[in-house]
Amino acid sequence: MPNIKSAKKRVLVIQTKTLRNQMIKTNLKTCIKNFEASVASNDKAKAQETYRLAVKKIDQAVAKGILHKNTAARKKAQLSLKLNKIA
Repeated sequence: MPNIKSAKKRVLVIQTKTLRNQMIKTNLKTCIKNFEASVASNDKAKAQETYRLAVKKIDQAVAKGILHKNTAARKKAQLSLKLNKIA
Protein backbone atom coordinates (compact mmCIF):
# COMPACT_ATOMS: atom_id res chain seq x y z
CA MET A 1 0.00 0.00 0.00
CA PRO A 2 1.22 3.48 -0.76
CA ASN A 3 2.13 5.79 2.09
CA ILE A 4 2.13 9.10 0.25
CA LYS A 5 -1.15 10.96 -0.11
CA SER A 6 -0.81 11.50 -3.87
CA ALA A 7 0.02 7.83 -4.40
CA LYS A 8 -3.10 6.83 -2.44
CA LYS A 9 -5.16 9.09 -4.67
CA ARG A 10 -3.62 7.55 -7.80
CA VAL A 11 -4.68 4.09 -6.59
CA LEU A 12 -8.27 5.26 -6.22
CA VAL A 13 -8.28 7.00 -9.61
CA ILE A 14 -6.86 3.93 -11.33
CA GLN A 15 -9.52 1.72 -9.75
CA THR A 16 -12.24 4.05 -11.05
CA LYS A 17 -10.77 4.15 -14.55
CA THR A 18 -10.30 0.37 -14.60
CA LEU A 19 -13.96 -0.18 -13.76
CA ARG A 20 -15.08 2.31 -16.41
CA ASN A 21 -12.88 0.70 -19.07
CA GLN A 22 -14.08 -2.76 -18.07
CA MET A 23 -17.72 -1.64 -18.37
CA ILE A 24 -17.14 -0.27 -21.88
CA LYS A 25 -15.27 -3.40 -23.03
CA THR A 26 -17.98 -5.68 -21.65
CA ASN A 27 -20.71 -3.68 -23.38
CA LEU A 28 -18.76 -3.79 -26.64
CA LYS A 29 -18.31 -7.57 -26.46
CA THR A 30 -22.03 -8.00 -25.76
CA CYS A 31 -22.97 -5.93 -28.80
CA ILE A 32 -20.63 -7.97 -31.01
CA LYS A 33 -22.08 -11.23 -29.66
CA ASN A 34 -25.61 -9.96 -30.35
CA PHE A 35 -24.59 -9.15 -33.92
CA GLU A 36 -23.05 -12.58 -34.46
CA ALA A 37 -26.19 -14.23 -33.06
CA SER A 38 -28.39 -12.29 -35.46
CA VAL A 39 -26.09 -13.23 -38.37
CA ALA A 40 -26.29 -16.89 -37.33
CA SER A 41 -30.10 -16.70 -37.41
CA ASN A 42 -29.98 -15.16 -40.94
CA ASP A 43 -32.20 -12.25 -39.89
CA LYS A 44 -30.91 -9.49 -42.16
CA ALA A 45 -32.95 -6.62 -40.66
CA LYS A 46 -31.89 -7.48 -37.11
CA ALA A 47 -28.30 -8.03 -38.26
CA GLN A 48 -28.16 -4.55 -39.82
CA GLU A 49 -29.54 -2.98 -36.64
CA THR A 50 -27.10 -4.80 -34.37
CA TYR A 51 -24.27 -4.03 -36.82
CA ARG A 52 -24.91 -0.30 -36.50
CA LEU A 53 -24.96 -0.59 -32.71
CA ALA A 54 -21.73 -2.63 -32.65
CA VAL A 55 -19.93 -0.16 -34.92
CA LYS A 56 -21.11 2.70 -32.71
CA LYS A 57 -19.74 0.97 -29.60
CA ILE A 58 -16.43 0.28 -31.36
CA ASP A 59 -16.09 3.95 -32.32
CA GLN A 60 -16.89 5.02 -28.76
CA ALA A 61 -14.21 2.68 -27.41
CA VAL A 62 -11.67 4.23 -29.79
CA ALA A 63 -12.70 7.74 -28.73
CA LYS A 64 -12.14 6.83 -25.08
CA GLY A 65 -8.75 5.26 -25.82
CA ILE A 66 -9.78 1.71 -24.97
CA LEU A 67 -9.23 0.29 -28.47
CA HIS A 68 -6.54 1.23 -30.97
CA LYS A 69 -7.91 2.72 -34.18
CA ASN A 70 -6.41 -0.05 -36.33
CA THR A 71 -7.94 -2.71 -34.11
CA ALA A 72 -11.29 -0.98 -34.45
CA ALA A 73 -10.95 -0.81 -38.23
CA ARG A 74 -10.15 -4.52 -38.34
CA LYS A 75 -13.14 -5.40 -36.16
CA LYS A 76 -15.50 -3.26 -38.23
CA ALA A 77 -14.20 -4.86 -41.44
CA GLN A 78 -14.77 -8.34 -40.04
CA LEU A 79 -18.30 -7.44 -38.97
CA SER A 80 -19.15 -5.93 -42.36
CA LEU A 81 -17.89 -9.08 -44.12
CA LYS A 82 -20.19 -11.21 -41.98
CA LEU A 83 -23.09 -8.85 -42.68
CA ASN A 84 -22.50 -8.97 -46.43
CA LYS A 85 -22.39 -12.78 -46.45
CA ILE A 86 -26.05 -13.07 -45.44
CA ALA A 87 -27.17 -10.85 -48.34
